[in-house]
Amino acid sequence: MTIGKAVILGLVQGIAEFLPISSSGHLAIFQNLFNMSDIEGGHLFFDVLLHFGTLIAICFMYWTDIKGMFFETLAMLSGRKQLTADGKPKQLPKARLFLLIVAASVPLVLLLPVNDYIDLLSQSTMFVGIALILTGCILLVSDKMTQGNKTEKNMGFKDALIIGICQCVASMPGLSRSGVTITAGIATGQKREYAVKFSLLMSIPAVVGATFLELIKAIKAGIDISLIPAYIVGMIAAMVSGVVSIGFLRMIAKKNSFGGFVYYCWVVGVLTIILSMIF
Repeated sequence: MTIGKAVILGLVQGIAEFLPISSSGHLAIFQNLFNMSDIEGGHLFFDVLLHFGTLIAICFMYWTDIKGMFFETLAMLSGRKQLTADGKPKQLPKARLFLLIVAASVPLVLLLPVNDYIDLLSQSTMFVGIALILTGCILLVSDKMTQGNKTEKNMGFKDALIIGICQCVASMPGLSRSGVTITAGIATGQKREYAVKFSLLMSIPAVVGATFLELIKAIKAGIDISLIPAYIVGMIAAMVSGVVSIGFLRMIAKKNSFGGFVYYCWVVGVLTIILSMIF
């Protein structure tokens, strides 16, 4: 693992993790077609750090919401009635947001028995190409939908479970987790900008869980200390590009259009299928 490869893989992870183009699909393409392997090359710890870099990016961009969820949830669990200045019961929307994210994360347990089989799908470049085309179709449907007005104040827990199940489906390489969950959010009546925020915040438990499992595997496989500098550079690349990507995604949400990503996914998907038949 050279520093150059680490930077490229970090940039791919940070950009594709949040933009609706599938980070797992793009990493699989780089690994399978361009021999830029990370996991297959024994760099499990590098994969852990890449995910950690994107986790830092989410926390940085949504720190106010995360802090609000923490303190409001503590206030709710304390059992004491929270009152406003005029004596009315105080609303705790961030605490409710936390509970909605917990509900959306429950379906993730369904992935535990099949996680290894999902990892094997990344070795099929043909599958990844087809999944990318499907991602483009999902984004096209998203653009055709009429957004609702739901936020953490009026979103239902049933909605959270539906989005959580969609997140499980989107774990397959080539399907965009953000694209699928944002589309599911809009389909359940969320405002488009809130759908983006909920999609990214609900990814935190998934990323933490995946990172923990990969860390266990990395420790068992052994960590090459000499490669740590390259790994750290790759993590920083993932973190910085992740921050930029989240900002770009939020800007796109205000414009109500994923149009460019639709065509991008279709083009990359078709090219991937063609290249899979050549190589």
